[in-house]
Amino acid sequence: MAHRNKGMTSKSSHSKKKPAEEPVITSPSMDSLGFQAMDSNVPGLSQVILKKLNMKSYDEYKSAMEGKKPGMDFGIRTYFDMFQKMEDTFKFCAECKKLPDALPDPRSLRRCKRCQNVYYCNSECQRANWPVHKKLCKKLRLVALDRLVEWLVFTGDIPFPTATWTKCIQEVKSWEDWFSMQKHLEEKLSTILTGRYMNILWANVGKPKPEEGELLESVKRLTTDFQSRPITIGLGLHAFDIDLYTKPVTVHVIGASHIETLNTRVTDYDELTRAFPGHQGIEVVMVGANVVDGPIMRPPLTAFGPRGRVYLSSYKALYPDFWESQVETHQAARPDLVVGFHPGLHACLDVMEGWLPTLLLLRDYKIPTLFTVYSEQELKYSLKILTELETQITGYGANPFASLKPEQAYSNPNKSPVYCSAYYIMCHGLAGTRDEPDMEGLERAEDRGE
Repeated sequence: MAHRNKGMTSKSSHSKKKPAEEPVITSPSMDSLGFQAMDSNVPGLSQVILKKLNMKSYDEYKSAMEGKKPGMDFGIRTYFDMFQKMEDTFKFCAECKKLPDALPDPRSLRRCKRCQNVYYCNSECQRANWPVHKKLCKKLRLVALDRLVEWLVFTGDIPFPTATWTKCIQEVKSWEDWFSMQKHLEEKLSTILTGRYMNILWANVGKPKPEEGELLESVKRLTTDFQSRPITIGLGLHAFDIDLYTKPVTVHVIGASHIETLNTRVTDYDELTRAFPGHQGIEVVMVGANVVDGPIMRPPLTAFGPRGRVYLSSYKALYPDFWESQVETHQAARPDLVVGFHPGLHACLDVMEGWLPTLLLLRDYKIPTLFTVYSEQELKYSLKILTELETQITGYGANPFASLKPEQAYSNPNKSPVYCSAYYIMCHGLAGTRDEPDMEGLERAEDRGE
């Protein structure tokens, strides 16, 4: 992860000067299908999805995510029921946006045979939509496949057991380099492809089973999605030159929710030990108002645990409250690095206001911080916001260990998929006498579609 040392002009800490161009901040939008998303190209939660899952509200959804309400309460009794409920949430006409209930025969909604992802209510809608859909059809096929194979993450088949890194982290430049370090890779992947749960999946999903090569690539993409977070943390530790070999290290993951904590196992960040063999101990604390109860819901360490181990825990609170009640009272260690996966700073005014106390705390206490974002546009807006807060940007750019799993914007399947942690921003303390981040370069890249 290379530093791009673009600085900022000198400002006093009380300056009210604003950038020439302000990011556009809007409220969360609700479209005709009931999808609510703070970013128009990031998956949101739909009222349609809740209805299909027999859930009345987002609170019920959260209850299910936290394991407080069993699946049978939502009409899910078999593997077939589960996969059908999952697929039902994607059933609406991509052209006219009609739901099955609005059609004379709800069963007339048909999938695109090529991508097995997008639906149409009739051939006229499919023909009208084809000029747009054909540009993304092949990629959306990958989305549909990964959406199903992702179940193997929950069963524990993915990821496969990984090996200790044979190269220093600065020498591992890409996922290709990472896969090349995995011993007996073909054997490990074959075990997943021929395993019990892969067979259960295709016996119940109601779709034709893809060729072995397609499944193999899907498993690899999902492996990158799983390992992207711990490896990105590792890149942050290296970029900030944090020494893991003379003392234990603490990392706080802020703004954590069910995305980071649902079904999370205490071993899920052990890739950090593979990347830094012989380290003195790494504590990773997930902090957020919407973390999910589970195995990692345990107190942060007051004294460091065994050397060479990763201790993973979670704490349900807003970060400033966690800081005041735990860090300042020495019930939790002060972090060496703070990481925020997809904070969505640009999304809307409410979100920005919610993040403001945390951003100022990190700036004023000079905590090395790394954020990830989905897109170059989000990167540009986030940089502007952090610059406005007089935060010193130490680096930003494309993340070489972004997830390779494409994410579909549910409310508009014919938008280009996005990838988790595609870009990163690193910041540290209050801005000094530096130049502004190179926004013009970002805008030129956007114009070229990079």
